[in-house]
Amino acid sequence: MDIIFIDEFRIATLIGIYPREQSVPQTLEISLQIGTSTIRAGSSDDIRDTIDYAAVVERLRADLEQRHFHLLEKLAEHVASVVLDDFGAVWTRVSVAKPGVMRGVRRAGVVIERSRPIETTQAT
Repeated sequence: MDIIFIDEFRIATLIGIYPREQSVPQTLEISLQIGTSTIRAGSSDDIRDTIDYAAVVERLRADLEQRHFHLLEKLAEHVASVVLDDFGAVWTRVSVAKPGVMRGVRRAGVVIERSRPIETTQAT
């Protein structure tokens, strides 16, 4: 498996459980590792044969600027679902962090890994 990565994608979105967090957007840092095969793209040199990281960023930016999540865990699950379901990745690791959320803490966040369910075939 090959990995396409997007590091420290920054976006302002509504995230949090406290009243102030629900009305003032906060900047998040999102990093993705996207598991897929890049063999065809490596041969063809055609963007249609791979997962276009610019399209992933554009889609996530559109989604996250319009939504509100209470927890980083829920936002990370949403990001993983988009990558797996809408972009056809086999596996993804999603890191979501709030920079400077607490005094003396550079970043706090969550890292999740998700993969597509392995489809089983039944003999007929």
